[in-house]
Amino acid sequence: MSLPTLTPTSTQSAIILPVTGTRSNVADACPMGVYNSSEEFLSGAVKQVKFTYKRLGGDVLDIELTEKNVYANYEEAVLEYSYIVNQHQAKNSLGSALGSPTASFDHLGEVSGSGADGASLKYPKFTFDYAFKMGDKFATEAGVGGTEPIYSASFDSVSEKQDYDLQDIVYSASLDSGSPFSGSVGNKRIKIRKMFYISPQQMWRFYGYYGGLNVVGNMSNYGQYADDSSFQVIPSWQNKMQAISYEDHLYTRTSHYSYEIIDNKLRLYPSPSTVSPEKFWFRFTIDGSSSPFTDDVDSGQNGVNNVNTLPFQNIPYESINSMGKQWIRRFSLALSKETLGQIRGKFGGSIPIPGDNITLNASDLLGQAKAEQDALKEELRKLLDETTYNKLIETDKNMVDNQNAIVKNSPLGIFVG
Repeated sequence: MSLPTLTPTSTQSAIILPVTGTRSNVADACPMGVYNSSEEFLSGAVKQVKFTYKRLGGDVLDIELTEKNVYANYEEAVLEYSYIVNQHQAKNSLGSALGSPTASFDHLGEVSGSGADGASLKYPKFTFDYAFKMGDKFATEAGVGGTEPIYSASFDSVSEKQDYDLQDIVYSASLDSGSPFSGSVGNKRIKIRKMFYISPQQMWRFYGYYGGLNVVGNMSNYGQYADDSSFQVIPSWQNKMQAISYEDHLYTRTSHYSYEIIDNKLRLYPSPSTVSPEKFWFRFTIDGSSSPFTDDVDSGQNGVNNVNTLPFQNIPYESINSMGKQWIRRFSLALSKETLGQIRGKFGGSIPIPGDNITLNASDLLGQAKAEQDALKEELRKLLDETTYNKLIETDKNMVDNQNAIVKNSPLGIFVG
């Protein structure tokens, strides 16, 4: 049987990529529509069609893509670029941004309503707040500051009574509306910071007449002297160190009592007598009174708490420079290769024609597309990692060190007065 003569209505594929794009078709083709209001983006998307057509050999062999596929891939490339750059900036600024105002975002990732609009394009102020917040807790534990309230309380000593329940004493005091820690104890455990029964500062005695510790002098023992005695002035830090030593001496050598605290129950040694001090004092904090997630300005803050709440929206297309736009073109081309590979892969690798078949390169296109996308992402992330603020400081340091090394070997003129 003889083969019939075929008379196709067209010798071209029904769907092929045109030589160039059409500006009026861009907005409808972008699935997210993030940059549809940008005239520059619309122009860039149109040019990307011609770039893709030439790079994939459209003037030699048909490319089974529509211009709308290219527009969608171009939008995805811009969003991917914005995503990676914002990740980099998050590493740079999160430490100083913690606690600062965040924003509300719509489904596109754009700031909606009031908020820190445009923060992704701003140079952050380095406040080192994270380090200071961490230091606050250590300062509290060391008793030199911090944000956790440290309270003071006292109890009357009872003759021949050794044991006192400090937890119960503080709880009872918290029931008084006039107490500074009123209503804040409840079933919370207190933490005893310091016990004392004498004034914690003895500077009046140290700096008074006949203190006996030579508050002035040159480390020699002058003994006691009147105001008109001759002496040498010493640094003020030495006086401070002497004062600290003196106060420690009062607690260690001249104290008549020692104590132990077990489960906030105090036991005094020896048992107080009628000649004991009338009051014993202690300082304490209340566990749970400084939760990191409360509204207390001293313990928690509303706002940025991780990269998820950083007020970063998509980078405006007009703010992307020539390097970024070239990366976007290349990434968009790789996405178009992937799309073309998926389309050609649906034909099973080849298309039968009379007397022969056409082998398609779907697997090659998919492999190349994945490799190119991975390489471009790695290239961009590597560049950004090398230009973190920390790296820039290191680069400046190396430049200064090298400059100093050169100047060191340069001959210097001799000054003649």
